[in-house]
Amino acid sequence: MKVWAISNQKGGVGKTTTAVSLAGLLAEKGQRVLLVDLDPHGSMTSYFGFDPEEPAAATTYHFFEMTSSATRDQVLACVQPTAVKGMSIVQSSTALATLERQMVGKSGMGLKVSQALALIANDFDYVLIDSPPILGVLMINALAACHTLLVPVQTEFLAIKGLERMLRTCEMVLKSQKKSFDYLIIPTMFDRRTHASTASLRELRNTYPEAIWAAMVPVDTRFRDASQAGVPISVFDANTRGTEAYRSLLKHLISAKKSAV
Repeated sequence: MKVWAISNQKGGVGKTTTAVSLAGLLAEKGQRVLLVDLDPHGSMTSYFGFDPEEPAAATTYHFFEMTSSATRDQVLACVQPTAVKGMSIVQSSTALATLERQMVGKSGMGLKVSQALALIANDFDYVLIDSPPILGVLMINALAACHTLLVPVQTEFLAIKGLERMLRTCEMVLKSQKKSFDYLIIPTMFDRRTHASTASLRELRNTYPEAIWAAMVPVDTRFRDASQAGVPISVFDANTRGTEAYRSLLKHLISAKKSAV
């Protein structure tokens, strides 16, 4: 099972869109895909028609209540099917926003998601984690659980500043957890018609030449239409620019993994 975390300390950069789009393309290839929503705002949860404010039988919040004796069945009870074949989700809950206060003084809370996912490692091929845009126990869990970190960055200068904070956070987590993971910067919301967008993309490529994806995700109104329909963009429109961009990104991610073996 491969675990990808989609994270950035700046909001509105395309995290949920990236997670859902890649998940849709993986499911299209016949992969068993699990989406994990760790953001208390629940954008991914809402995307698929669930309500993060409604009490649910089991959500990602329940991962943090599980003890060391938790079972595979307990974790699978948190998994809900989506309308897309091969794609499931563990939905968010607004109760996640209370975790920071509750976890004060408790040890091992940064590994709760890792421990839960380890119990279902044979049930899914890919797990994609959508984390909140704030450094805290939820983001720490996402980074601790992942094998690859995907960092969507909107092609504008304020988003680039957020990227610098995100990479410092990664360094901190790597040192504290004594682990390693690959990361890839993904330029998003690119509009070649604007100077700000093209200049920002140039700066990203110049500053992070070894860590940035060579292409970019363009502005595409079909992303909004797909989210309103509650399906990944590849299901909504297989030939739109956004679909082609994420198809290219997925190909890069898979080929990069193969070459690393």
